[in-house]
Amino acid sequence: MRVMVVGGGISHEHDVSLASAAAVADALASRHAVVRATIAHDGTWRVDGEPLAPAALVDALAAVDVVFPALHGAGGEDGALQGFLATLGVPFVGCGVEASAVCMRKDVTKAVLAAHGVATVEGRVVATPAEADAAVAALGAPVVVKPLADGSSVGLRVACTVEEVRAACADGPMLVERYAGGMEVDVAIVELDGVLRIGSPLEIVREVGGVFDASAKYGGEPPFVVPARLPPAVRERLEGESLRVFAALGCRGLARVDWFVDGDKLVCNEVNTMPGMTARSQLPRMLADVGVPFEDLVDGLVRGATG
Repeated sequence: MRVMVVGGGISHEHDVSLASAAAVADALASRHAVVRATIAHDGTWRVDGEPLAPAALVDALAAVDVVFPALHGAGGEDGALQGFLATLGVPFVGCGVEASAVCMRKDVTKAVLAAHGVATVEGRVVATPAEADAAVAALGAPVVVKPLADGSSVGLRVACTVEEVRAACADGPMLVERYAGGMEVDVAIVELDGVLRIGSPLEIVREVGGVFDASAKYGGEPPFVVPARLPPAVRERLEGESLRVFAALGCRGLARVDWFVDGDKLVCNEVNTMPGMTARSQLPRMLADVGVPFEDLVDGLVRGATG
């Protein structure tokens, strides 16, 4: 097939997306005709190195069989590009408009999962620094402060005082959450040959009182253990609950569901609809551990998008 792999984008995760797109395109190149597209920080497109005006871009998209949007964050993972492609009738890998938009907004994800009876990390939106006092009073300290709609742990921090929460929320609304204890575990779900597959759960080894932020994720070899060190019964429940989350949010194609596991207590952290897609990223590592090599993974996702 003729596959356009799109990387870059307008979000803070531009460079991470470029790495994902390069890895996906290289892995697909032996089985498909790959077209490499890049979205610049300002939203302009290049296809195979050539800048394209909007009309020419529509023609280029119409000429491919499927698009693999290896984009992370706003403008690429939030339903905007998915809606554009759906309007053009171009098949694409991953979640549709609604699931992409819902999962991008962490507070909306919590609301949907709560309606389905899935436990999530307790938190509240702090729109102004003045609201920090009430948030800390309700949640206790320390708290985790994170952007409402961003990924790759961008802007994630632990705040131990009201003053720190105020400073973290000075530039706009943020999500403030109770600091979750226990083990941090990710679960990968992908659709291959029309069947949902689950990778081996991945444990993120974090320091006591620490968080898995961007520096931990990209500052060296990430602290991953695959498979996660879980009792068989807990792993079975975790996988079943992850499938329930996938269905509740209307996901398709692929998603990574992130959890905190404390004994037999499972608390959902967030859901990522286009996680990192290099061979060393979490989702590919989890699938590799159950016998799905990276090349087969991305090929299966592409074939599933056109099915």
